[in-house]
Amino acid sequence: MTENNKLIAGVVGDPISHSLSPKLHGFWLNKYGINGEYKAFHVTADELPNFLLNLSENGISGVNLTVPHKEQALGLVDIVDESAKKIGAVNTVYFKDGKMIGANTDGIGYLMHLKQSSNQWKAGNGPAVILGAGGAARAVLVSLLDDGVPEIRITNRTKSRAEALAAEIGDDRIKVIDWEDRDFALKGAALLTNVTTLGMTGQRPLEISLENLPTSATVYDIVYAPLETELLKSAKERGNETVDGLGMLLHQAVPGFEAWFGKKPIVDEALNNHLLEALKGQ
Repeated sequence: MTENNKLIAGVVGDPISHSLSPKLHGFWLNKYGINGEYKAFHVTADELPNFLLNLSENGISGVNLTVPHKEQALGLVDIVDESAKKIGAVNTVYFKDGKMIGANTDGIGYLMHLKQSSNQWKAGNGPAVILGAGGAARAVLVSLLDDGVPEIRITNRTKSRAEALAAEIGDDRIKVIDWEDRDFALKGAALLTNVTTLGMTGQRPLEISLENLPTSATVYDIVYAPLETELLKSAKERGNETVDGLGMLLHQAVPGFEAWFGKKPIVDEALNNHLLEALKGQ
């Protein structure tokens, strides 16, 4: 806490300019009349250990971690909580009894938003396909396994990362598919989730054909800039139910805000609209 008792938290990433988190937390700080500030910190992988070590000294109550820091942070916090252990990545850092705790709220945010947004998806509907094998992919994978999805096909541009992830989780429902075969992996799937940065503003496009995907399947893209990615646009045009990445961002933010600022915030339409306006300005 700083001299004027203002509580400071923030989001740490490389890149970071695209992040909507400051606008999200700023909305809640204003709504609840809290003397606080939530900042964006551009920190490279080399700078991360020092940055986290000096959080308290710099008057920072805690942070969110985004690409590429979620896995590196596991070895930098004092205590890794159960959610982060299971997922193998940290996206939320806070202090308790003087100790730096690393947690992961991505899985909670993903599943809550999927269930709220979808009229037809249920875990037992059939296989799920995950594109990507980074920190967020781990969270999606674990949350779907915990919810009872019968089979999860995971594919990544670097196959060894997907294989390492499957081996770490150690569940025989996980099937690793070659990136070149991603189109065929969609056969009979009930859910497709993109957890890569492909298709994000400023990144390379996601190249995939949805021809083999049943029209009854739900398509979820965790990218929220742009809000309607080419993947979601293509899926919608062929009649698939689609879920954008904004809701996941909103729901995963709740536990961190409560830990840093002492108030459990509500995800509502006003917040959603506030962030939609922010996205238009990007």
